[in-house]
Amino acid sequence: MLSPTPLCLFCALLLCLPLAVIITITSPTTTVHDGSGHNLVPDLDPPPKTQQRFSSKPLPLPLHDDDSLFRVASRVNSKLPPGSPKKIAFLFLTISPLPFAPLWELYFNQTPKDLFNVYVHADPSYPYDPPFSGVFAHRVIPSKPALRFTPTLASAARRLLAHALLHDRSNYMFVLLSASCIPIHSFAFTYKTLTRSKKSFIEILNNEVGSYDRWAARGKDSMLPEVTLEDFRIGSQFWSLTRKHAKLVVGDEVIWAKFNQPCVVWDTCYPEENYFPTLIHMRDPRGAVPATLTHVDWNGSFDGHPRMYVESEIGPQLISRLRKDEPRYGDDGTNGSDSPATKKRRGFPFLFSRKFSPESIQPLLRIANVVVFKD
Repeated sequence: MLSPTPLCLFCALLLCLPLAVIITITSPTTTVHDGSGHNLVPDLDPPPKTQQRFSSKPLPLPLHDDDSLFRVASRVNSKLPPGSPKKIAFLFLTISPLPFAPLWELYFNQTPKDLFNVYVHADPSYPYDPPFSGVFAHRVIPSKPALRFTPTLASAARRLLAHALLHDRSNYMFVLLSASCIPIHSFAFTYKTLTRSKKSFIEILNNEVGSYDRWAARGKDSMLPEVTLEDFRIGSQFWSLTRKHAKLVVGDEVIWAKFNQPCVVWDTCYPEENYFPTLIHMRDPRGAVPATLTHVDWNGSFDGHPRMYVESEIGPQLISRLRKDEPRYGDDGTNGSDSPATKKRRGFPFLFSRKFSPESIQPLLRIANVVVFKD
């Protein structure tokens, strides 16, 4: 039997090439789904023109793979769907049950369901019995342990942002809350305040006491060259971010790599209070109002925790006092905290407050409709 000549083999290859090209171009793309069959990546931003013409959506995503999760979430379309109302994404970060769930139920029941979404990051090492119910049922995202003095609290917040971005393109503002947070205004008041803003609300403080110790908590010069001491900022762990800034956070790798390092001095290690304000300051300071809208009282703080309001303190006078307090305004990226631009932006009210003891739920429920939700 004769062996095929090189010329015959070359001709056969030329005949098969068009078929291979057709199969490659017409192959279906892969989408990412959640457990219910819904597409978690409904609209990705178009790839840069420098990429191949026939690019596909990402491969199936392991929900516990943070790197893949963040990469996909950072590419979600930034534009609101036509005709869809803006939504607020409420991101609850907890390592325990939610003692104020009944109060939040009343809060959310005041409004149409198409104006908000709820997401919960619940430390899986805690036995949640009974499980989350009501508005919190089936809202727990794939979660990991979150511990103080480590980057895991900031990781949990980034994870919440990523899932909220992927879940609903109508999410316009992303609000981070803890288990000890309560609303101090009605949903309608909060919705109007947040959706009318084109800027994030995040505390960005410069030259705070202890800044150097926090900056050097991972080792001397470990933050360099990406994050200098001059760029390092401090702020509240709790913020309200626009969709633009939510994508900025989940898409960031350079600055996060610095804050994601383990600390060698644990008692000055607060990545959740440093990473977000530092990133916004370095990337888009003028896109934020440099203040948090979550009230906290640091007078009488203990072991790094703010004052906790107890059952006997709950009443109309407390809610009124919390509302009348003014946020502390920090660095807006112009000429300091007293610049005309910052003064013009002042006057925003606190919308939430912490920290409340679990026992205070009953007196809060008694005054909810006549005080807390009455603006």
